[in-house]
Amino acid sequence: MTPESLFPTGTDESTAVPPPGCPAHGIGPGGLRRLYGPDAEDLGAVYEKLRAEHGPVAPALLHDDVPVWVVLGHAENLHMVRTPSQYCRDTRQWSALQDGTVKPDHPLMPHFAWQPICSHAEGDEHLRLRGAVNGAVSTIDHRGIRRYINRATQHLVNDFCEEGRADLVSQFAEHLPMVVMCEILGMPEEYNDRIVQAARDMPKGTETAIASNAYLMDVLMRLTARRRADPKDDFTSHLINHPARLTDDEVGQHLRIILVAAYEATANLIANVLRVVLTDPRFRAQLSGGQMTVPEAVEQSLWDEPPFSSVLPYVAKQDTELGNQRIRKSDALILGIAPGNVDPRVRPDLNANMQGNRSHLAFGGGSHECPGQDIGRAIAEVGVDALLTRLPDVQLACEEDELSWRGSISNRHLVELPVKFAPKPQQDVMARPAHPLATQRPSTWPVSTPPSLSVTPEPTTPPAAPPPAPEPAARPGVLRRILRWWRGE
Repeated sequence: MTPESLFPTGTDESTAVPPPGCPAHGIGPGGLRRLYGPDAEDLGAVYEKLRAEHGPVAPALLHDDVPVWVVLGHAENLHMVRTPSQYCRDTRQWSALQDGTVKPDHPLMPHFAWQPICSHAEGDEHLRLRGAVNGAVSTIDHRGIRRYINRATQHLVNDFCEEGRADLVSQFAEHLPMVVMCEILGMPEEYNDRIVQAARDMPKGTETAIASNAYLMDVLMRLTARRRADPKDDFTSHLINHPARLTDDEVGQHLRIILVAAYEATANLIANVLRVVLTDPRFRAQLSGGQMTVPEAVEQSLWDEPPFSSVLPYVAKQDTELGNQRIRKSDALILGIAPGNVDPRVRPDLNANMQGNRSHLAFGGGSHECPGQDIGRAIAEVGVDALLTRLPDVQLACEEDELSWRGSISNRHLVELPVKFAPKPQQDVMARPAHPLATQRPSTWPVSTPPSLSVTPEPTTPPAAPPPAPEPAARPGVLRRILRWWRGE
């Protein structure tokens, strides 16, 4: 973002240091609010202050006081992502990267650095890369994956069901998405604690993030080489064999962004849904009383606590206007998912039920909308439903105010979700389900499981032939029908 468009000139107020304890500690050069630091730990509150001060699009500062626009309005966010003639994801066009304002060691560089992937591409190159990803996504067997999610959930629950206590973040939410994604990509043998930890660590920009990224890329490049030589019926093979003819490097980079984004988003989504179920009596009552299904609960969570709170950056391709703000060419903008979802113009009552409404921003929009959102929904819906069915008496094992989160500008995730329940026996995850009329679900959780989770047993004997249909009676003549009508018969 150009300094002229944000920073006032002819004043030294921007260099003044506020006294200790002054609320202005969250204010940086030009009187702009910082989106980082101790005063920005509650970014939701910062966004609301920006909305009150500037409206649906507000100037702010990223780490190292890099200027950026935050798009807070629901309609403004949708306009930005749906207008590729004015806004793009090609960060090479961002003036702050061009002139060195963003240093190579900037803590958000993993978000800023341009990569040869469809998320950053435009025009024909975007069509080529995104076409390959969409083509591979279209080959996923959703019915089979739902059955696999159910079995994976049973495996994970078996690991702690006899204990009567568990942490549903570290023992469930952080593992289910990874085991499913490893299956989808075609590398179930790679699923282990290390890949889970690496996928959670890599986006954080920690000291070990580089090593985590190197480990993930090694796993994915080895997978690419195997599937190039020996294709299977999995996502990676279909991505490689798509007519777009992606190089090995393009395949590996796309596998990484798909794996990490799908894992992080779905792990957060599962944890968020379970937390609300365990802490909000109204929410739980609706779910247990049948007024809300698990898919509807997931959708409500996507409104209230989107797995990614923002995506950055978009870049203005020309001088334009958005939300009554003058946006200059090469300015950067943040897709404000969380603040857009609570825009008072679309949600004047945040307690209102959003069942059946999918117009949230959780999966972005436009040409860069998340291509795997249905898989993420399936993992959360089936996993949460199956877990609550196995543990119908599950309760929070701590006070709600003892729960804590780790957050960044892109998202925040629950650290732990300790629960308790009556110990349960392990379950044979491959057992054929009983007839639904013979074994009803516990009344505590009367939520519907998608029919794709059930495996219909093959009949051992051919069914008896149905009795022959009776011959239709001869149709009465016209005169007789008239007489019957006249008599009222």
